[in-house]
Amino acid sequence: MKRCPEPELMNAPDQVIAYAEADFSASDYSVMEGLLELIASSCSTLPPASLILDLGCGPGNISERLATCWPSSDVIGIDGASSMISMANQRLFACRPPIQNLKYQRVDLNHCCLVDLQHIRGASVIVSNSLLHHLHNPQTLWASVKQLAAPNAFMLHRDLRRPSNEQEVDALCDRYVSDAPSILHRDFRASLMAAFTAVEVCDQLDLAGLSQFTVKEIGDRYLEVSGRW
Repeated sequence: MKRCPEPELMNAPDQVIAYAEADFSASDYSVMEGLLELIASSCSTLPPASLILDLGCGPGNISERLATCWPSSDVIGIDGASSMISMANQRLFACRPPIQNLKYQRVDLNHCCLVDLQHIRGASVIVSNSLLHHLHNPQTLWASVKQLAAPNAFMLHRDLRRPSNEQEVDALCDRYVSDAPSILHRDFRASLMAAFTAVEVCDQLDLAGLSQFTVKEIGDRYLEVSGRW
């Protein structure tokens, strides 16, 4: 099935509210579990004051988990959509107890230069969840992580993977979002059709000079890119 790109930014108010209210705890937990396993496998720990970046952070659900898991690190959630950053800040201000080591910044990776990224360079950990499929040019992500990562930084990027045909898309929608609000059902279908296959992502990494990263398929709808820079 040919890839069908979707809009790069999620800025519509109803879309932002729907994602902020949705329960993504299972997938969020899976991302965190994968990151913890990656770090544990290196037999190392994050030193205090490490910088952790959550690219395409949306309303901040994973950013909050990162900040809670590593309270001695500085966590920055990055998103190009102003409405998502606004929602993430609303959630952050409402957190009790307060999360002191987390902040959000609006950065559109498609329209920034190296100077714009100086304040978030040198990250020890870079994470993204469901960002890659939004990018019309996937090299935007891989070029960005090369600029932002410190030597030996941990990388984990989780995303959907594109099914082979529309019948598989229908089946996945029936399985996972049949009871979800219509906006989430619509976006899940669009995201599946905009996603990349594992082979395509391997080709992207080869082109970017990041072939040391591992690409694996997870379950019936995800892929994961992980490794150290």
